[in-house]
Amino acid sequence: MIHRHLIHNGRLLPIEEVRLSPGQAGLLAGWGVFTTLRIFRGQPFAFERHWIRLQKDAARIRLPFPFEADRVREQLSELVRANQVAEGTARIYVIYNKFGVWQSDEPAPQVDLLLYTAGLPPHHEPGRLDLREQGRHAASPLAGVKVTSWLNNVWSLGEAQARGYNEVVLLNERGEVAECTAANIFCVREGKVLTPPLNSGCLEGVTRSVLLEIGPKQGVPLIETTLRPDDLFAAEEVFITSTNRSLLGISEVAGRAFPAAPGPITQRLEQAFRAYMEEYVAQRAAAK
Repeated sequence: MIHRHLIHNGRLLPIEEVRLSPGQAGLLAGWGVFTTLRIFRGQPFAFERHWIRLQKDAARIRLPFPFEADRVREQLSELVRANQVAEGTARIYVIYNKFGVWQSDEPAPQVDLLLYTAGLPPHHEPGRLDLREQGRHAASPLAGVKVTSWLNNVWSLGEAQARGYNEVVLLNERGEVAECTAANIFCVREGKVLTPPLNSGCLEGVTRSVLLEIGPKQGVPLIETTLRPDDLFAAEEVFITSTNRSLLGISEVAGRAFPAAPGPITQRLEQAFRAYMEEYVAQRAAAK
């Protein structure tokens, strides 16, 4: 559930006073980008990584991005304090207002900046994954961009949940594993952790990027490589990563059971990731 206050174009407002217009063409067409951050001990975790990805995604879709990281971080911290968030999530949205014939003549900036916070969503551990063919189009110029046109993800997730699953593995047009609707996916084979490369069509997830850095320091090789469903079925462990869930062990992929989930390597990486988050927060506190 979204918290009571949000920031709209630099103004801290209660949600009922925020006005979004039908003349905001990007709002209706889905021309915008967003990112979801973890609020950990009152701090926006890995803000710098999220900001870099937002900038890259905006450039990919030719979205104006006239914002400064330090200023937006200050606004996000103000919002976290106003909503009294110690543990939760935050979202940063950038929406294109002024393009095409369906825009209005209202005074408005070229792009809207929206900051929200919310609680951590509930999740089941271990999770169960369905499979969906043609869930990602790796050849698309928008592949891997976190755009606000999110229907394919929420629709695919809803279909999987109707079948009794928690999430769904999306395959690309080549039949390769790409990702889940809101998570990257990993599998463990012979002590190595494998995950799809970015050219599979997957999102360059922030948790994913952290694991690729810290895994080898824990003696766990992490390798980006093409995966197919059979690679998941033959794995010793499967887990997914996301901002909201960190690492989540998987007990089933489309009928293939992993009864020991979360497995020992998943747990080792989860502990290392938690330590990374704690170190990040400590460094931010020391810098103030």
